Amino acid sequence: MNFRQTAWAAAVTATLTLIALPAHADKREQILRLPIAQKASLEGLATGLTQDPARQLMSQFVQPAIGLVPPEKREATGKQIDAELQKYVETATPLVKASAVKVGPAAVTIVLEDKFTEDELKQLVTMLESPVLKKYQGIIPELQKTLFEKVTADASPQVDPKLQALQENIRKIIDTASGGKLSQAMAAQSAAQGGGEAPAAKPAAKPAKK
Repeated sequence: MNFRQTAWAAAVTATLTLIALPAHADKREQILRLPIAQKASLEGLATGLTQDPARQLMSQFVQPAIGLVPPEKREATGKQIDAELQKYVETATPLVKASAVKVGPAAVTIVLEDKFTEDELKQLVTMLESPVLKKYQGIIPELQKTLFEKVTADASPQVDPKLQALQENIRKIIDTASGGKLSQAMAAQSAAQGGGEAPAAKPAAKPAKK
C-alpha cells in the first residue's frame, strides 16, 4: 500500500459549491475564488488524502490480523496501534496540507482556464441552471483527478516512508503480541503464493524450526 493507491474522490466532492464572483475580477482571480481552489477546501482534501490510507490499512490488515493476538493482549495491542496511527496522522497531515496549498490552485487553474472563458466563469454565479453550470459539473472528475495527481506526486516522497513505517510498526506490534503467529501466517501465505514476499517470510524462520 502507498499514498497514491488510496481511494479519495469523495473527500472533495462536497466542496464543489458556488460563491459570488465580482464582475471586475479577471479570469484567474475568478478561478481562485471558486471553493475548490481555496485554502480551506484544499486543506480538507489533504486531510482526507492523509487519513484514507490509514483507514485502508486498518480495514485490510489490522482488523484481520488482530485475531492472531491472544484475547488478554488485544486491548493493550490496540492502544499501541492507536498511538502509531496518531503519530502518522500528526506528522503526515501537515506535509500533505502544504502540498495541497502549494500545487492545488495552479492545478485547478490549468483545467478551468482550458475549459472556460472569462465570460463563462462570470456566468457561474448567476446561471445556476445554465449549460455552463452543467459543463462545470461535467469536468468535476477531471478536476479531482488533476488535484489528486498533483498533490500526491508532490507529497508522496515525504509521506510514503511514514505510511510504510506505520504499517511495519503495526505489524511488529501484532507479531509480538501474537507470539510470532503473524509472521508464521505471512510466511505461509508467501509460500502458497510462490514466495512473492520474501521479507515477510524471514521472521517466520525461527518458529518454523521448532
